[in-house]
Amino acid sequence: MNNYSLYPSFWLVLFTLFLTRNVSAQTNKMDTVSIYGTKNNLTIQSAVPVQILTSNELKGLNSLSVADATRFLSGVQLKDYGGVGGLKTINVRSMGSSHTQVLLDGIAVGNMQNGQVDLGKYSLENIEQISLYNGDRQALLQPAKSFASASYMYLQSKTPQFKEGKDYNLTAGLKHGSFDLINPSLLVERKINENLNATISTEYIQASGKYKFRLQDPNYDTVAYRENADIKAFRAESIINGKWLSGDWRSHVYIYSSDRGLPDAIIANRLKPTSPETGQRQKDRNIFFQSSYRKELNRYSFLVNAKYANDYTYYLNPNIIKIEGPLENNFRQQEIFLSFANQYKVTRQWGLSLSADWQWNKLNANLDDFAYPTRYTTLLALASQYKVDRVTFQSSLLATLIQDHAKHDAGAGVKRRLSPTFSISWQPFTYQDFRIRAFYKNIFRMPTFNDLYYTDIGNTSLRPENANQFNVGATYGKSLAKALKYFSIQADVYYNTINDKIIASPANNQFRWIMYNLDRVETKGVDVLAKVVYQPFKKANITMGLNYTFEEALDMTKNQENHQAFNRGQQIPYIPKHSGSLIVQMDYRSFRLNYSFLYTGERYSQAANRADNYLQPWYTHDISIGKEDLTFTGKVKLNLMLEMNNFLNQPYEVVKNFPMPGRNFRIRISFKY
Repeated sequence: MNNYSLYPSFWLVLFTLFLTRNVSAQTNKMDTVSIYGTKNNLTIQSAVPVQILTSNELKGLNSLSVADATRFLSGVQLKDYGGVGGLKTINVRSMGSSHTQVLLDGIAVGNMQNGQVDLGKYSLENIEQISLYNGDRQALLQPAKSFASASYMYLQSKTPQFKEGKDYNLTAGLKHGSFDLINPSLLVERKINENLNATISTEYIQASGKYKFRLQDPNYDTVAYRENADIKAFRAESIINGKWLSGDWRSHVYIYSSDRGLPDAIIANRLKPTSPETGQRQKDRNIFFQSSYRKELNRYSFLVNAKYANDYTYYLNPNIIKIEGPLENNFRQQEIFLSFANQYKVTRQWGLSLSADWQWNKLNANLDDFAYPTRYTTLLALASQYKVDRVTFQSSLLATLIQDHAKHDAGAGVKRRLSPTFSISWQPFTYQDFRIRAFYKNIFRMPTFNDLYYTDIGNTSLRPENANQFNVGATYGKSLAKALKYFSIQADVYYNTINDKIIASPANNQFRWIMYNLDRVETKGVDVLAKVVYQPFKKANITMGLNYTFEEALDMTKNQENHQAFNRGQQIPYIPKHSGSLIVQMDYRSFRLNYSFLYTGERYSQAANRADNYLQPWYTHDISIGKEDLTFTGKVKLNLMLEMNNFLNQPYEVVKNFPMPGRNFRIRISFKY
């Protein structure tokens, strides 16, 4: 571990740009841009619920990473273990983190080891748009893997825009704030010629993570400091966009490296003294290369995607001593992903697509008696979309074949599934402002490598989860010429069932998990989203967004084994019945004022809904004020933003025994040329 570096292969990114300097191609917007269209039309006309956060909205959300921004999406529970370096995963409509697939520029971000995608690793510096879909996205030309989950989060990278006579853009930024946060970043966009452009984005994050929190006991009430929550992380990306043989292509190199502390849980209001020298540590290194190519030929079009990922995780626990010394675990994951998607427009109203994916995953570790699993996944998706008059109907059938092999045992064997999906959008009246939508989706989730093979915990006979989703909703959106520029509302009622649900809960830290099954979980819920754009006078705009979710996710287990049925009819862990958010953004000329409010209702940390597992409701208020496009030395523009998060200093826990920061501050400065 002495050779572990926080700055791996940075020159590889620069070298990628150098290699493309003389390549001749035509700049074109990628598929991920054209699919979305305008935000308002998509959210209203979609047959499945979709939420979109644009780059303009992301600027005002006091968000440091993608994880922070997703807190404001309806029906989403973010598991956050505190601070800049804390693990952050999302759970959509109580389906579990592994049922939400995260895609970066249309290609899935994976973690076959534990199924958890840490959204805290993904910065907003190079993100143009975040979209969340429940059910399948209304697009035919996409990989089969885009049909293989219950919900999807699409992260769209920025596409460079150049002013006339200018062949590069440069943005240098710095964030500094509470808990010793230092976060410099650099974004360079280069028009190599009239036919090709490239982007380099780099970022470094360092923070002590040392923040105050409240310790209460029947005998005392005091303030303590969170220890061993520090992080040092470096990210570098290179993206190349162009055209080859009259088709669009994009290549993306991504490098991330981090060294962080894993703070202990606060058990029984007792603080165990730890530090970066004595506490548990985790180091990560993530590298991937992905490329896509799309071509249209009259009625026929195709999309080719390829990806290679290499991930490394190091875990140190000095409190567990073995014969050879403290516990040290090394995990190495590799992934190869290939996809070929085809679309054919039979008529102007009817389109068909066929997608085929192949994926290889392998996990190595230095654990005793480790299984060294390998997984081969083949996906085939047949999809159809038909539009007639005011009705849009889409259906798909996904065939999944999974083969697991393990070194020391038979592994999980072969799993085969067929998963259908149906969706419909109906415009009942002649005007397009109001629509009714509905969808049904069946999907299954294969257990992760940790679920099946982790030493002393894994169970190779574990059954996959089988999920059914039902959704009925209505949308209304209206653009107006008066001071009230736009108004929209979406309301959806949903019912989900999961059989053989796998529950993952943290043990005494973020790295160690305990897995157990629930025979059946039933979820009933309502999502309501409203948005208003108001212009009180010229050059002034007020945008307000309100999200509310009611969710009843009940353990309906009938199995008497292990006394699981004792919790029948009770809310599953960490799912609040009531949650919501309010966002207000006010712009006047180049001044901006942002306010956001988050609310999460009462929850339980365990399957048994009793007093010792009860978690109180919590809420936070955030505010920021800034000035954009300040002229600085001629062509250089300065943006300045001051943030105050949780300004009422509300004490709260997202995950039990992991206290969150109180009132904290941050300043954002960026120079654009």
